[in-house]
Amino acid sequence: MKRVVVVWEGFGFFLFHFISSSLSVTTLLQFQREREREREREMEGANGGVIGGVIFHHSLLFHDDIANPAADSLLRKLRHSAIPTAISHGPGISSHKINLLKKMAALYSMDCFSLDPSSSSLQDAINDIMLAWNHVRETILLLLSDDDKELFNKPPNCKWQIVALSASPCDASSIYNINKLEELPLTICRLNKKAVGDNVVTVGYIMKPSREEDFAKRGAFPMYPTHNGLMFFPLTFDLPLTPQLQEADLILHKATDEIVSVELSDSAEFLNKITYTTGMEELKRYMDHHVDCCVIDPLSNIYPVLDRLKIQHILLGLENLKGASGHLIRGPHFLKVDDYKELSLIRRLSEAKLSLPCIVKPQVACGVAVAHSMAIVFKDQDFKDLKVPLPAVIQEYVNHSSILYKFYVLGEKVFYAVKKSTPNTDILIKLFGNHDLKPLVFDSLKSLPTATGNPHSDSNSSKGNNEHIDEDLVTEAAKWLMKNLGLTIFGFDVVIDEGSGDHVIVDVNYLPSFKEVPDEVAIPAFWNAIKNKWESKPALMAQ
Repeated sequence: MKRVVVVWEGFGFFLFHFISSSLSVTTLLQFQREREREREREMEGANGGVIGGVIFHHSLLFHDDIANPAADSLLRKLRHSAIPTAISHGPGISSHKINLLKKMAALYSMDCFSLDPSSSSLQDAINDIMLAWNHVRETILLLLSDDDKELFNKPPNCKWQIVALSASPCDASSIYNINKLEELPLTICRLNKKAVGDNVVTVGYIMKPSREEDFAKRGAFPMYPTHNGLMFFPLTFDLPLTPQLQEADLILHKATDEIVSVELSDSAEFLNKITYTTGMEELKRYMDHHVDCCVIDPLSNIYPVLDRLKIQHILLGLENLKGASGHLIRGPHFLKVDDYKELSLIRRLSEAKLSLPCIVKPQVACGVAVAHSMAIVFKDQDFKDLKVPLPAVIQEYVNHSSILYKFYVLGEKVFYAVKKSTPNTDILIKLFGNHDLKPLVFDSLKSLPTATGNPHSDSNSSKGNNEHIDEDLVTEAAKWLMKNLGLTIFGFDVVIDEGSGDHVIVDVNYLPSFKEVPDEVAIPAFWNAIKNKWESKPALMAQ
């Protein structure tokens, strides 16, 4: 059964539609409750060893009233880890510093506790914390500085784990030692895995901080086991990478966030033409030398997504797919160009079934600043001074009634959302001037040329066609792309040609945010895609 959820937003709407019989209404209704109960369900039998709460001692957060940047980054990660986190302070600190701690706790939606290590006051403080955190049934981790570790030379009770940020190992066997704050997420996962056993799969992930926070806000990266047995921890280039990777069962990356430069050529080989950051180059070497390493997805599999020309040639393979409605699904007609001033350009456009207006895009699709600098060209003579970086790909501009379908593939699940898009060509011409019409240059990540109000209400091309999407056809195309690209999590954009009804794939991207898909559906599908990849590892290794 297929179900639809419509979310109204301002003047437009997002239509979320998931194509899956296994994601039922039960999933939607139970997800929030599952998230609240996951720790309790998954941790039964763990003998109290799983980390269910984290308390930072104040000495780790400030130095001379200046916030510690490493602590700030860590608090951001813990804020969305679904593990309750608090800041503690002892006696003898100034009221000014207490106010700073309370402001920091409020900023990260955390508690602020008084924790006096003296024997006469400690138990009362613990009782207050346990009362405030009465929903926490697992072990509470107390993180101390090197100077304060002697104050807690043994755990306050059996459900507390002391971790000290110390340059030298602690004498007390009950105190766990780390050298840098950045080690804490890995330490939490390590302790949790020790408590739960080998039934949990640890996922080390790497992506730019803003993307990581977007995913984490949705609950995608919990540091405790999910309902299907996954735990996540961030890989960081601030620590030696190999020890981190040895703790990870599976690696999830957004390698395009770490690209420094891309050099394209007519060769099919990409391997030596992509330059990554120093840290990503080290990760790449590790994955190259550990062929048994499970990765979502191998770097070689994402290379075609970096090259719009390569993707165009791959999409040519869809020509044999045809829906029950008789519509085709295909890529747009295209032409690669290395010089806008070449004399044969107009003839070559015609040979490639291209007519003006056309949309011009850099051949490099992502990872570099100019990848999203595009233009819509209306006249032949406007090519010669075009500023879109070369080499470029010229694509047909499909009249699609300003409707774009964003499809997301998460393992076996396929979702789509309907979004507002660029107008048909007649509307563009009216909007931007009939006579001296210049190329429309834009950055596709920042803004698109769109109509305001109802600009095509008087046009024959105004009738919407969102009800004409052939879901089965696009789902077959999604499966075909998954097989041919070898990707686990990816997205692609589809528009419907208003004249022919052809479904045209105009963009393909790796590890999209799938932000239009509701969390209660997207996140379980995301976790299941990752778990299925792990479970298929033996079969992949046998190939």
